[in-house]
Order: sequence, then C-alpha cells, then structure tokens
Amino acid sequence: MISNERIVVVMPAYNAEKTLEQTVAEIPALVDEIILVDDLSKDDTVSLARKLGLHTIQHQRNRGYGGNQKTCYREALRRGADVVVMVHPDYQYSPKLIPALAHCITSGLYDVALGSRILGGRALAGGMPLYKYIANRMLTATENILIGDKLSEYHTGYRAFSRRVLETLPLNENDDDFVFDNQMLVQAVYFGFRIAEITCPTLYFEEASSIAFGRSVRYGFGVLQTALQCRLARMGVLKPAFLSPAGKKLTDEDPESR
Repeated sequence: MISNERIVVVMPAYNAEKTLEQTVAEIPALVDEIILVDDLSKDDTVSLARKLGLHTIQHQRNRGYGGNQKTCYREALRRGADVVVMVHPDYQYSPKLIPALAHCITSGLYDVALGSRILGGRALAGGMPLYKYIANRMLTATENILIGDKLSEYHTGYRAFSRRVLETLPLNENDDDFVFDNQMLVQAVYFGFRIAEITCPTLYFEEASSIAFGRSVRYGFGVLQTALQCRLARMGVLKPAFLSPAGKKLTDEDPESR
C-alpha cells in the first residue's frame, strides 16, 4: 500500500512462461496483489503464474490484447484496487518503476501515469527497431496536433490508473486488439484526466512480445482514426461511443458473460 491505497498490478499475458518469473521477482513489496489474465497461451504461463501465487484468470478463448486488459481492469476493480499498474510479463518494462508510477497517482496530483520510452532518449539503445521509433514519433506528433495535448508518446504499455479513471472511462466501447491502448489514453485526455510521464528504459529481445509489421500498420491506421475521431468530437461534429460519458463501462456487464 501507499498512503493506505491498495496497489494492484495487472498482467495481460500470452505465452509469457519464459519471462514471467523474472518479471514477478522484481515487483516491489508495496504491491498488494498481482493479477495475471492469460489469453489462452500455448505454453505453461498459467501453471507458472499459479505456482508463483498470482491471482490467475484464464480466458476460454483468445480475446485479444484489448479484451485481455478489459478483464484485467475489471478484476482489479472487483478486488478493491485503488491504483492499478499494468506491467507486461515479458520483462520489456522494468517493474522497479512501479512505485514511481503509483506515487504519481496516490499523491493526488495525477490520475494517470505513463512510463515513457521516449523521454530519456534511450529507446533505440534499448533495442527498439528504427522503423518503430520513427513511427512512434510521427504518430505521437500527429496525435498531439489532433488531440491538443503534449505527451511524449501514446504507445507505451507501462501505465498506471486511479480507480476513478477505470470506473469513468467507457472502456467496454474500445477495441479488443492493440488499438485499445491508444483509445484509452485518448479517452483520458478527452475526459480531462491529469496525465504524468516518467522516463522508462525498455528492452527488446527475442522473448519480448512484439507486434508483427502487418499488425503494426493496422495499429497505425487505428491510431490515426482514433485521433481524428477525438478532434471531430471536440468540434461537435461527431460523438463516437468510446468518447461518450454514456458509453459502456467496465462496471457494466461483461459482454462475454452473457
């Protein structure tokens, strides 16, 4: 706990057996609970997670990266989380920064905290492919213009949220694939939540998860569509469901439970 607030780490997992134990070993003791949601892995991720004492949920079908996160956040809220930190179990982001991200929230100064690979200028040194770095910078610049914010990147998978953010955003309206991440940050900006960024080193190696080139291209177009929808919503021209206060939230019924 920090300042009597319950800190919960969530891990959206898929074939994370090789890196899970190393990731969990570096999670600080101040974390009250670790929740792992497995998206029907083909390896022994689930059995290892249970062996490590993690609260483990296994999807009965692959629901995608975004669908996995919806389960992660919904379960964290159900289990009383005040601050939720998403950590990828592939060891691409260092768990040692969890306290810094969580403190941004518990301080009352911010509602969302992001671990930025760009701020420290070491993304390429950490192994980020050059084409991904260039795409990251170009997409982020375009989004800042369309959305009207000044984030260093919208594409990090290392992020922390207050309970209020997760209960307010209409996350059930978001995509079930990788665009979910981007939609969530655009929602946070659109709904007026305060966002902090801290420098975060990252590692790219064989076992770390990565999006294939084709999916990266689809993600890029999805990002641009999301930013454009936000701009049109600000202009009063469009009101997409994922930016509507009346949109479906995590606290509503899980569509998969019906």
